[in-house]
Amino acid sequence: MLTEKAAMYSTLGISKEVFAFGMKIEEELKERFAKIDEIAEYNQLKVIHAMQASKVSEACLYGTTGYGYNDLGRDTLEQVYATCFGTEDALVRPQIACGTHALATALSGNLRPGDELLSPVGKPYDTLEEVIGIRSSIGSLAEYGVTYRQVDLKEDGSFDYEGIKNAINKKTKMVTIQRSKGYQTRPTLSVTRIGELIAFIKNIKPDVICMVDNCYGEFVETIEPTNVGADLMVGSLIKNPGGGLAPAGGYIVGKKKYVENAAYRLLSPGLGKEVGATLGVNGSFYQGFFLAPTVTAAALKGAVFAANVYEKLGFAVVPNGTESRHDIIQAVTFGKPEGVIAFCQGIQAAAPVDSFVSPEPWDMPGYDSPVIMAAGAFVQGSSIELSADGPIKPPYAVYFQGGLTWQHAKFGILMSLQKLVDAGMVTL
Repeated sequence: MLTEKAAMYSTLGISKEVFAFGMKIEEELKERFAKIDEIAEYNQLKVIHAMQASKVSEACLYGTTGYGYNDLGRDTLEQVYATCFGTEDALVRPQIACGTHALATALSGNLRPGDELLSPVGKPYDTLEEVIGIRSSIGSLAEYGVTYRQVDLKEDGSFDYEGIKNAINKKTKMVTIQRSKGYQTRPTLSVTRIGELIAFIKNIKPDVICMVDNCYGEFVETIEPTNVGADLMVGSLIKNPGGGLAPAGGYIVGKKKYVENAAYRLLSPGLGKEVGATLGVNGSFYQGFFLAPTVTAAALKGAVFAANVYEKLGFAVVPNGTESRHDIIQAVTFGKPEGVIAFCQGIQAAAPVDSFVSPEPWDMPGYDSPVIMAAGAFVQGSSIELSADGPIKPPYAVYFQGGLTWQHAKFGILMSLQKLVDAGMVTL
């Protein structure tokens, strides 16, 4: 069987040396993978419980058109999300275009002129800079008179509690906490650490709204930020919770008042959650959420595998090969653009869709430098599917995530390594 498998990898362009290198590392990770499967099993049962408690029926799987009044599937799905994440309410809609849109909706729905937004975990993800107004943009929060403060993490990745305490003032209405690292090489925040930060902030100002950007974090642990005090939690359906089946969409869960405020911003004042046709996507949303725990586990195994492969080759990786995981993203620092480009071209070459095209850096909207993105996905831009991307700027790090199956994630990592070996940038 091993010979047959090696032969199939060879057919797909993986050399014997790269295959053997990967097999050795995989063998060392069996115990780690078993623990990931245990978390997936718990989360699978949690999702099933939420679906059963919400009385999901066959009628829920069909969509509506026009205004979308009385959409049973939409309303029940939002109950499923609220139950699963332990919140009062949820907004789960195909009208939310992406994670950035979901975050912008939650922010603008709950902030008013004169309010201040605080990020106690450093600079937010690149695309949020224009939403907030850190970089000037039409329609930013800054244009509406919302100010912004930021407290950077300390060099060791810990919270600057003194700096946070000094930054909170009478105008501080909302705090935004980004769980994942974004295009930074800082540690991802565990749910426990997020809970500690929220408790500290609430102790200073109890009425401040604490929002967590949970992108790439859902179902990685057995608890979520809403279980440790987050007032709002936001994410994208073409990441973990969509399970690779959701064709678009995003979610906002949390306290009823704040979710309703976001709904009025997304749709219209006076209408809110009552409208919004689902146009036949309900079935994909339900089935994707059902599959999300196991799909996330597959992506997590791929990230752990990637960390161990590239760490053994001498590259700086975040998290490292043995650290606990709190999102599905793996950062690998190459120190030069050629490494980032070769890695992404390897991921693209391993894709089921568009494997024959070669990604190149380009100027994408919302970013301040050229970005390369590899994603031969069934859903355009889906980063729960095998994908990799990174900005072409120092320290020249690539960010790998996704894989609907562990087997595909493994193949993608081996192909990325093959491209680096072929280019003479890595010697096994």
